[in-house]
Amino acid sequence: MEKFHSPLAHRRAFLGGLLALGVPGAAQAAARRKVAPPPPPPPLVTVLGDSITAGLGLAQDRALPAWLQRTLDAMKIQARVFGFGAIGDTTKAGLSRVERIPPETAVCVVALGGNDLLQGADPSWTRENLRAIVSRLKARGVRVVLAGVRAPGLLGLDYARRFTEIYPALAREEGVFYAPDFFTGVIGVSRYMQSDGIHPNAEGARIIAERLAPVVAQALKG
Repeated sequence: MEKFHSPLAHRRAFLGGLLALGVPGAAQAAARRKVAPPPPPPPLVTVLGDSITAGLGLAQDRALPAWLQRTLDAMKIQARVFGFGAIGDTTKAGLSRVERIPPETAVCVVALGGNDLLQGADPSWTRENLRAIVSRLKARGVRVVLAGVRAPGLLGLDYARRFTEIYPALAREEGVFYAPDFFTGVIGVSRYMQSDGIHPNAEGARIIAERLAPVVAQALKG
């Protein structure tokens, strides 16, 4: 006598066979369910600056952005640093490029003003350019670190005072993070400078980065 098999038994046997053979569609679906989505990338820190940021005279891995990345890494701060420096940039030239900073930028370090000093720019001109840069960044939801520049007294005491005061005053008025006098103690010190007496060497760039890093870390935390 032929043994009776119910349709339900046939279906169970069929499905079991498919699983045993490892049906590609079923296996892939199970794999997809188990794979976690990749973590988001670390927040981006863009340094908007001049030849110091661009690393004039230095290998890229010895320039300011690379040192800032290493310093943040050593502090266990998750971030990606992007150097957006252009040789010869004044605050006006930086303003013309501010809309081109990467859209995913979380924090922007504004490190401009040295070339304004070299050209003897009116401090009010520099102030308004910096204010416009800061305003445009804030409008995009970017947190700003304003890197201060101290003008040397040899340019005239009144001029030096007016120029130097731009940065802390603007940071207060705009409610942004402030890194005071990041170049002081490097410029004019021969062991930290290249032979041109204007641009830091690798050791000088490291010192500048280490001064900036704690403020950048604070800005990243919001």
